[in-house]
Amino acid sequence: MPPSAYSLRAHALESLTAIKRPDVPWRVVLRNTAAVVLPLGAGLALGHPQIGLGVAAGALDTMFSDQPGPYRQRLRQLLLASLAAGLAALVGFLIGGQLLPILLATAACGFFGGLLVVFGTDTARVGMTSMILLVITASTPAAPSHALGGAALIFAGGMLLTAFSLAAWPLQRYWPERVELARVYAGLATLAREQAHDDAAVPALTEAMTTLQQTLLGRHRAHGRAMEAFGVLLELAERIRLELTAMSELHADPAIHAMFRDDAARVLAAIAEALQQGDPPEQADRALQTLRASERTLLDGGQRAPGLAAHIHALAGQLAAAVRNADWAGSRGELRASAAETRLPTSLRSSSTWATLRANLTPRSVAFRHAVRMAVCLSAALWISRLLQLPHGYWLPMTAAIVLRPDFAATFNFGLLRVLGTVLGLVLTTVLLHITPDEPWAHLALMALLCMAFRYLAGAHYGIAVAALTGTVVILLSFEGVNPGLAVSDRVLNTALGCGMALLAYVAWPTWERGRARAALAVMLDAYASYLRALAQADRGGNRNDTRTAARTARTNAQASIDRMRTEPATPPELLALARALFANGNRLARTAMALEATLDDLATLPAADAISRFVEHNADAVQAIATALREQQPLGALPGLRAMQRELVTSMQEVGDHTAFELLARLSDRLVDNVDTLAHVTKRSLPEPAAAVPPPA
Repeated sequence: MPPSAYSLRAHALESLTAIKRPDVPWRVVLRNTAAVVLPLGAGLALGHPQIGLGVAAGALDTMFSDQPGPYRQRLRQLLLASLAAGLAALVGFLIGGQLLPILLATAACGFFGGLLVVFGTDTARVGMTSMILLVITASTPAAPSHALGGAALIFAGGMLLTAFSLAAWPLQRYWPERVELARVYAGLATLAREQAHDDAAVPALTEAMTTLQQTLLGRHRAHGRAMEAFGVLLELAERIRLELTAMSELHADPAIHAMFRDDAARVLAAIAEALQQGDPPEQADRALQTLRASERTLLDGGQRAPGLAAHIHALAGQLAAAVRNADWAGSRGELRASAAETRLPTSLRSSSTWATLRANLTPRSVAFRHAVRMAVCLSAALWISRLLQLPHGYWLPMTAAIVLRPDFAATFNFGLLRVLGTVLGLVLTTVLLHITPDEPWAHLALMALLCMAFRYLAGAHYGIAVAALTGTVVILLSFEGVNPGLAVSDRVLNTALGCGMALLAYVAWPTWERGRARAALAVMLDAYASYLRALAQADRGGNRNDTRTAARTARTNAQASIDRMRTEPATPPELLALARALFANGNRLARTAMALEATLDDLATLPAADAISRFVEHNADAVQAIATALREQQPLGALPGLRAMQRELVTSMQEVGDHTAFELLARLSDRLVDNVDTLAHVTKRSLPEPAAAVPPPA
């Protein structure tokens, strides 16, 4: 079997064995668990277990909306989740006993809840939890007065979790922002220490940079003196990344290169630690002094590191500025001025809510197809559970809502792990309850442990997390009088059937990534072309930040598309090989462009500036042509003679006489042409040959 061929067995084995490092802080685990356990414990102690159960259920349902981010963003997200949970519970209680109305409500909730994937993972969770509460509460219809009371308790549970999540706001106003900044600077330290060629070699860095921009510059950003320094630190992080990339691309004087980057890594790591702890960057300042000494030693005489000197000087200055601003230097006037000019890059700005929804109300939209699948699958699962009168039948539509995802790989993975996790959880809970004293407080303590395990492991291994969640739910229901030892087979059957229905719904109307991968790669190349055009502009500021961010975002999307395609059955091996080749060579082009940007900014004088701009513009045109041919699946026409242009450029730069600038720009221009030519070659192999010209009739 070729290495790129799909194997269902290998995919299943990878899903079962792949364990990520848990990334949920213990403070989040503890406060989420407390929001579930404390109200239940209070209800038991005061003789009102039903009230405690309602509040605990609301907290458990909204738990995953407690995500990192600015406190304002967190408040909005948790409030939205709590309101949606309360409304869904109210509808379920009111009309759960009427088959046709509840089926229509389920279909509507499934459609609009599924459509929320267009707004990102956090908002999509709100839709999923609303579906879950709707089908669960529909199994216990109630009179209007009791329905209002039950929905109010669900909402109260969400608000209790919100209060716990925001409790530190007055004491740690800028904690989320500092954490995101610390992640970025820690990633930069890793980039420097490993001497990687790009942040693609440090996957967490790309995500951290995007998250940081949204945190500091998005609609939920905070304001204050510290935020001014944070904005400057964001800009400095971008510049530091560019310099590190440029230094790697030079491959000059390995000893000097490695020594200086090690010193830079220590400064960056110390800045990250200071930001994380909220302490003055004293250690970073000491590391900076060591770096300054290395700078003087390494560049003594100016001849020991040809080509590196400009980048070393620039990087040292940026690190010094980062250390200053890490010390909460937000009261400085120039920082306020800088921050006032900083805006969220265009590629990260979202359209209005209604505009986004309208744009996705078409069968061509992945979100729309997912919404339709979800509506049909959820209502069908509920109907089947009612038709067959399945015991604990709400597990069937609940499982379908959890498992069904917009792509095949996620649906398959969640389905497989859901079934195995449920079985494991039921067996584990039965054993644990058997050895646990038959006392409410013992069961409550056991539920707390399982809830903590679920929250902590949810991102590490979904199957193990489901096992803990199953135990949590089983014990929670036991306080309502449901015997935890009974109906184990019913729950397993419902879970397996729900997973099967979710997978069947996807296969019946699929959205295969192989039909969209070329478009994602073309968008990536379009973004690279725009970035190159920004570099060709005479104004060194221009829109470089926006185009660089857009390129990073497009690259991330292309990588995600390739990963999804890799896990789909029947993906043509040649298509996967093409996608990987284009992505890899596109990364090389991006690295060269970043090195070029840093070099252009660091040179005191720019030889043959007009010639360089024209040359870079021609390369941008060539990349744009490659992207268009790839998108339209049309033969790639003749490209500009980039190699001849590069030789002319080198000749013109030689006449200027700046040896250092000549060496740097000659090396980068040669690499840029090689990158573009390689992309063209890879693309031509996958496209039809141009039709031969037909001679006119004699």
